[in-house]
Amino acid sequence: MLDQATHEDYRPSAVSRVPWHVAEVEALPEFCLRVRFNDGVEGIVDMAREVHAPDAGVFAALADPGLFTQVGIEMGAVWWPGELDLPPDAMHDEIVEHGQWVL
Repeated sequence: MLDQATHEDYRPSAVSRVPWHVAEVEALPEFCLRVRFNDGVEGIVDMAREVHAPDAGVFAALADPGLFTQVGIEMGAVWWPGELDLPPDAMHDEIVEHGQWVL
């Protein structure tokens, strides 16, 4: 079992070595995000269709601009209150290939 100091030292270094972990995220108008990853890749995530889709499921809550702007980063992933998150590896792949990720 890891003690507290060892665990705190372990977690950040594990996250920082993964190139597709999100380093910065910013909420933009029209339900878009600007993201930058550990490896320097940057791009836009367009969630407008997803949050307004009839089958949006848990992401329908993000149609509330007040909640959408509460975006943050947890363990290298884009995250919102309510345990909503986006897979950083898929986001990274789409941004590298297309310059953006449209959900």
